[in-house]
Amino acid sequence: MGMSVTISAADAQDAEYILKLQYLCYQSEAELYGDYSIEPLTQTLDALRAELAQGYGLVARLGDEVVASVRGRVDETGTVRIAKLIVHPRMQRHGLGGRLLDAIESHFAGDPVPVAKRFQLFTGHRSEGNLRLYRSKGYEPVATREIGPRLTLVTLEKAA
Repeated sequence: MGMSVTISAADAQDAEYILKLQYLCYQSEAELYGDYSIEPLTQTLDALRAELAQGYGLVARLGDEVVASVRGRVDETGTVRIAKLIVHPRMQRHGLGGRLLDAIESHFAGDPVPVAKRFQLFTGHRSEGNLRLYRSKGYEPVATREIGPRLTLVTLEKAA
């Protein structure tokens, strides 16, 4: 009998599991861009805990194991900045990233009072799987920013 994946709010006890998963998931991005000093690989546990406390995070669990996560936070303009959508490599390509993205958007869309006016996220210009997912969810590129000789960040956005 297989277990199903459940999505729930992340809390402080999840931080260590999220950080380990984040480290695993961003290895492929670091390899793609030839840069292992990217922020998701150097983030500290305290910094991750602060990020969760200042915003909102979700985790997806398979049984007791955290297999995916996403974080978001709304700014004073009503822009929800979604960050660090991660899915364990063995769980990728099964729709879990899309489910998490839908869930974080739903949280900030709010009921009965929406807090989001728009959703925004970013990814590297060579991260085709990420770009494909975000476009399939209605996100469109609105800006690019060169971070270094190998990495250009693509900012994508959609209305809430």
